[in-house]
Amino acid sequence: MNFIYKWRWELAAPLAGVCATLAFAPFDYAFLMVLSLFFVFLSWLECTPARAALRGFFYGLGLFGSGISWVYISVHDYGGAPALGAALLTLLIVLFWSLFPALTAYLAIRVFATKQPKKAIWVIPFMWVFIEYFRGFWFINGFPWLQIAYTQLQSPLKGYVPIMGTYGTGFILAFTVSVLVATYKKQLGYRFGLFFIMIIWGGGFVLQSVKWTEAIGDAISVALVQGNVAQDQKWLPENRIKTLVDYQQLTEQNWDSEIIIWPESSIPAYLSQVKDGYLAPLSVKAAEHNTDLIVALPALGKHNEHFNTVLTLGKHEARYNKNHLLPFGEYLPLQPVSGFVLNLLNVSLGNFTSGGDDQTLLRAGGYPFATSICYEDAFASEALNALPDAAFLVNVTNDAWFGDSIEPHQHMQIAQMRALETGRYLLRVTNTGVTAIVAPDGLIINKIPSFKQLVLKGTFFPMGGMTFYAGLGDEVILMILALVFFGFILCTTLMHGKKNK
Repeated sequence: MNFIYKWRWELAAPLAGVCATLAFAPFDYAFLMVLSLFFVFLSWLECTPARAALRGFFYGLGLFGSGISWVYISVHDYGGAPALGAALLTLLIVLFWSLFPALTAYLAIRVFATKQPKKAIWVIPFMWVFIEYFRGFWFINGFPWLQIAYTQLQSPLKGYVPIMGTYGTGFILAFTVSVLVATYKKQLGYRFGLFFIMIIWGGGFVLQSVKWTEAIGDAISVALVQGNVAQDQKWLPENRIKTLVDYQQLTEQNWDSEIIIWPESSIPAYLSQVKDGYLAPLSVKAAEHNTDLIVALPALGKHNEHFNTVLTLGKHEARYNKNHLLPFGEYLPLQPVSGFVLNLLNVSLGNFTSGGDDQTLLRAGGYPFATSICYEDAFASEALNALPDAAFLVNVTNDAWFGDSIEPHQHMQIAQMRALETGRYLLRVTNTGVTAIVAPDGLIINKIPSFKQLVLKGTFFPMGGMTFYAGLGDEVILMILALVFFGFILCTTLMHGKKNK
């Protein structure tokens, strides 16, 4: 019993991490994120930085162990790794990303570890968002999964997203939890703490009514083609003809739409193999019906580079090559270690080349749009770089790699945030789901069931204007938070020095 009591925070931390996962899609119990953070912030106080880091690590085990458990499905079911090897690799990935909550805890408590431990609660929100940004944008090309702001798409805090983006909104969420903890620890008066939280959350509710962008044209009809081709069947030579015929027939049934979009790598062949005999006739038909057809497939470069590509066919033929590649999925960072481990597990992954930042926007329906391929929609900067010219967003994805897991729903939630941040409609078409049309307020207005071969038809409006956040970007938001943080540290240090005198 003494052992359990002594290590009660560490033993409960993984459970708090699992509760955090339940705040994300498809569960969407947003209030659990508040409870989860309340527990973990409270557990970090009044202990050594090392002990806080240990609790943060255990919290990460629960969060990532449950939140990205779909890695096993990708590596084992579709990557070809044996069960034990896939389990070990998944565990290794979970252990690695769990280091980031541990780092957050250590740095936050270390600032006031000995001199002013009560002040640590106000440092935690800053450290949380700084580490989220480091993990989500900089480290190994970024892994912005399970960031706390994504859980608030249906809460009052979503009103801050068009102003402060994902990281700024995540900071507001973390800061309100710090207020709750400080109130619980009697560092703040009960009435003041409650009033402060009501102001913040009430302000977010009011901000939801602000219209940051507006329609700049008539409604455009669109058809999103969900081919539903299983990942383990997709690239089999005997299935290629059937896949091509299915997409062609589904397209020909929807020539009345102004835009038709296929999902990521919907064509199981390289561009050079299907350009003349398959795509060229489709492009002619699209032009005849005054339709813009958007397809996706792999392509080879002049020097045998591999690109993940989106093409527009019809009257406006153009090409986009994926810019922000998926680490370990489309290229191997941390070489030669990563290559050695994957070869040991007999896992074969792609070796793609980035298309670069300097690419002309594709056009469809008479307007330029921002293109993202799969993982790219997890990075706000990819969409922001296309503004203000882009009138809408298009995301093509293949989440068949993760089967019927929670990953496609988490990915859809992330994509919704891009629509809210930019004030644009998002047309998201996937191979197996989730295929949907998302409004500028981040809410899904139409979608179709997953794992069925269907076409989602609907309309959307081209949008103009800029949200406040789109005009700033994450760097400016983080810079402002950094200035506030250092100002807080400076003021508390000076006040502490005067008090000691």
